[in-house]
Amino acid sequence: MFGVCFPTDNSPLSTFGLTKRDKPHSTNTSRKGSMKNLTIGDVTITSIIERDGPWRRPEDMFPAYDAEIARRHLAEFDPEVFDPASGKMVITYQTYVVRTSKHTILIDTCTGEDKGYPPPMDFPKRPWLDGFKAAGLRFEDIDYVFCTHLHIDHCGWNTVLRNGRWTPTFPKAKYIFHKGEYSAWEESTKRGETRAGGGGNVWRYNCEPVVEAGQALLVADDYQLDDTFWLMPTPGHSPCHCCVNIRSHGQQAIVIGDLMHHALQCREPDWSTIFDWDPAQAARSRRKFLTETAGTGKFILPIHFPHPTRGLIEADGERFRYKFVR
Repeated sequence: MFGVCFPTDNSPLSTFGLTKRDKPHSTNTSRKGSMKNLTIGDVTITSIIERDGPWRRPEDMFPAYDAEIARRHLAEFDPEVFDPASGKMVITYQTYVVRTSKHTILIDTCTGEDKGYPPPMDFPKRPWLDGFKAAGLRFEDIDYVFCTHLHIDHCGWNTVLRNGRWTPTFPKAKYIFHKGEYSAWEESTKRGETRAGGGGNVWRYNCEPVVEAGQALLVADDYQLDDTFWLMPTPGHSPCHCCVNIRSHGQQAIVIGDLMHHALQCREPDWSTIFDWDPAQAARSRRKFLTETAGTGKFILPIHFPHPTRGLIEADGERFRYKFVR
């Protein structure tokens, strides 16, 4: 999630002096294309991209940032991950569509539309809708929605505005929320707190209406949908952030949410972001995950890494490398 302040009522964009003007950020999914389909066993995974392109300078993102260390790392990286002209990291917002023989599942739902979010979160949302349609999907086709956590850019399409009310976007879906994550944001919102990634109306718009509609499953750390899907707790970025494991016929992919925002965090696992609820815990979760995943051949699917997105973790002493799978 990338920082923003939020309006506190249901007013439209224009009420806050915001317009859907042309934005400097690239949201053209055809420029790079979405991630190629990843097939593991009888499961197919693809992505719907909401926006991509240069987004934030690493020195503004990581409090522990060291310019000389970062310069060395960036010189070794794939060119997709950093834009030298702007000095910004390339950041993608995307939803994963997972198709099995039994279910069609979305993992994380980007920022959504009509929420009245001010810049920089007011970029056009048409690309996500176009991508959803291009994937041959209708809202009623979705069986489950997994949210790795409940930040603005991971639960936004959970709901849409219908007749002045926030309503679950996917009428037949069950939404999987970690019960501790849901409770933490409910309590924080009711206290009137403003936290990076949440606060304001994020929980009220994107989460509460799903529970009120009876479409939410509030689950614990050990939740498992079936032999194909289960959660892996990785707290820190948010109170109960989880990764989503996907397994089929001996192969495995892991959607890691915001456990990492950029490949720099493989080289420097202790570089937590300014948006983490508990930066020290986030760093511990990240290092544990990288240590346990390195060299296993498990596909990693970050939300914010640019195309080609999917990759493998390799150990390199006390550091790690992210190797894109092209």
